[in-house]
Amino acid sequence: MTLLDTTIVNVAMPSMQAGLGASLNDIIWVNSAYLLAFAVPLLMTGRLGDRYGPKRLYLVGLLLFVLASLACGLAGSSTALIAARAVQGLGAAAMTPQTMAFITHLFPADRRGAALGTWGSVAGLATVSGPLLGGVLVTHLGWQWIFFVNIPIGVLALVLLALWVPDLQTGRAHRFDVLGVVLCCLGLGLVVFGIQNGEHYGWGRVAGPVTIAGVIAAGAVLLVAFVLWQAAARNPEPLLPLRIFRNRDFSLGNVANVVIGFTVTGLFVPLVLFLQTVPKLSPLMAGLVTAPASAMSGLTAIFAGRWSNRPNAKVLPISGFLLLAAGIGAMTFLLHDGIQWVLIPSLVAAGTGMGLVYSPLTNISTKSLDRSLLGAGAGIYNTSRQFGNVLGSAAMGAVLQVTLAATGDFTAAVRATLWMLVAVLVVGLAAAAAFRPAGSAPVPDSRRAPDPGLSVPRSS
Repeated sequence: MTLLDTTIVNVAMPSMQAGLGASLNDIIWVNSAYLLAFAVPLLMTGRLGDRYGPKRLYLVGLLLFVLASLACGLAGSSTALIAARAVQGLGAAAMTPQTMAFITHLFPADRRGAALGTWGSVAGLATVSGPLLGGVLVTHLGWQWIFFVNIPIGVLALVLLALWVPDLQTGRAHRFDVLGVVLCCLGLGLVVFGIQNGEHYGWGRVAGPVTIAGVIAAGAVLLVAFVLWQAAARNPEPLLPLRIFRNRDFSLGNVANVVIGFTVTGLFVPLVLFLQTVPKLSPLMAGLVTAPASAMSGLTAIFAGRWSNRPNAKVLPISGFLLLAAGIGAMTFLLHDGIQWVLIPSLVAAGTGMGLVYSPLTNISTKSLDRSLLGAGAGIYNTSRQFGNVLGSAAMGAVLQVTLAATGDFTAAVRATLWMLVAVLVVGLAAAAAFRPAGSAPVPDSRRAPDPGLSVPRSS
């Protein structure tokens, strides 16, 4: 549900905009508020899971997510919807690190690829199937139901979680880096606000002496201060243990992870808006056009996860980034106001590329981490994906609005956004190509005992 909700809103944006009387900038914030509230707390919620147990924190996050979904569906204004989406993002942030914690602590290194393959296929399918499911719900029931549908699913998940998921107990009491949370939250929030609202304020004055450039600069300074604070010797338990980045594959994997998050968010929002704005497709038809990407992403991720345990697994994400760039590049030449089925081959290529990236990237990035760093690694890895989502949403909104204001041509604005994604994918490709060759990176012993702070209670 958490990943589905990053994209299911996309197909409903025109309907929400009309129903709530919102501006384009307001409606983009419906997505950005969720992504921002999702991304910022991830480092902290991973530590909370260590302290109180992943199962407990997952239950709390799931309950918060379900209640916020109800509030989203009942919202009568764009402001109320944005606020409810932010709360929904907080619930998602509480849940997400716990899923990785279960996988990394319950599966040894030699079986983790298959587990991550299943997890990655579900994650990839959820992310890119949002437009199709959203199209069905908006066409037949109204945009509110893209949120109401979470309620029965969430209630069922609560029951299954309570009955079937093991309770990983922790014996360690973590200190919480309050200053780190504040610096990261304010810094990222200011940068995203500045990028996404720049066109709205003409890239000039916001209020009084406050300018868009000043807002972005202040956010950047706070993010630098956050990194410096994490490196400070007097910070006993940082949110971001910088020593983890000495692991080459983990560092490169997080760069590539930001890129894939940026790309998925930056692709489907403008594409679905284009399909409903220019050729005037219904929400359902717009979802059907993008459905091949969903199918190929989910199918490919299953096999790619299993193959990621083999030597030279880096070939998988390299191929994935190449296919993504080729597919998105082809779309820029195929956008027009006529028949949109010509987009399907390029969407198949893009979806296959996503499937080749998701699971192998996770396995390659984390398999050589020491078990003592797996918890922190999972939190950082999840954060980097969501950080990419946030930046992708903000950059997409900025490019879309700037180009539209300059040309008045929505198709040209979408093309500019897609070319931006192709340029960003080059960075992901370079990171994947720089992964260590097979056999050159140390792999933790899968027979080692789990982290001493965690234990799985025996069933009676």
